[in-house]
Amino acid sequence: MPAQAAGTLAGTTISNTASASFDNGSGNQTINSNTVDMRVDEVLDVVVADQATDVPTTPGATNQVLTYRVTNTGNGPEAFALGTIANVGGDDYDPVVAQIYIDANNNGTYDAGTDTLYVAGSESALQPDATMTVFVLATTPGSVADGNRGIVTLVAAAKTGTGAPGTAFAGLGEGGGDAIVGSTGADGQDNGNFLVSAATVSLVKSATIVDPFGGSEPVPGAIITYTITATVAGSGSVSGLAINDNIPADTAYVAGSITLGGSPLTDAADADAGDFNGTRIHIGLGTVAGGQTRTVTFRTRIN
Repeated sequence: MPAQAAGTLAGTTISNTASASFDNGSGNQTINSNTVDMRVDEVLDVVVADQATDVPTTPGATNQVLTYRVTNTGNGPEAFALGTIANVGGDDYDPVVAQIYIDANNNGTYDAGTDTLYVAGSESALQPDATMTVFVLATTPGSVADGNRGIVTLVAAAKTGTGAPGTAFAGLGEGGGDAIVGSTGADGQDNGNFLVSAATVSLVKSATIVDPFGGSEPVPGAIITYTITATVAGSGSVSGLAINDNIPADTAYVAGSITLGGSPLTDAADADAGDFNGTRIHIGLGTVAGGQTRTVTFRTRIN
């Protein structure tokens, strides 16, 4: 007689024997009934849970990682086939799934060269209530824009079978009993989200003139002050931002005139961000987050 018990291990035998006591005039007696044995069938259930709300990514980025946990919520050891869906809809773009990895050292972090590449057909049984961490690696298309969201669904399906709750697979459960599909359909899934955190840079240059006569005419001897404003837009950041500007022909650089955000910089290639090498100015701005600006000025004299 098969029975289902989500908490009791599949294959466990539940035995029960009744007894009766009586006195038929010759003293107290006890008799036992026959024993009824029930083998607990295997319940096929699985839960998949994404481990982050939004994983930041950038246009064209490769090997972007989504992390999931797959838990065998059934009562018997079961292997689960893994798959992904990247065009579920409800998002702004479809990530390009490259590979699936299993967390080999159980540290919850993807380690290239350490974690195990998932190959369909190589699944190992997951014990009841045990969990494995799964990493999905994907590429973000270069055409995405800041703030776009991409969804990848990880699906884990019981190798024994899936279906409507209560579906039975005769003789395929642990210990030779039946395998019964549980409330999850033995086919769990959850969405992982990428959020594009991109940044763009705009550069605006202007000039003002002070001539030797107190006016603003571009005559020989006039001083030109150039102002360059770099603006970073978007929710991401840019790294290695630098401004370079060649000194115009027919002008001469005014020594020590470079400023960044109103603070003077030296002409030497030293610890500060700016330098002048004889033909151009250079200012290294480093990493700049979206929503910030950097303003540079320098001066030249018309020959």
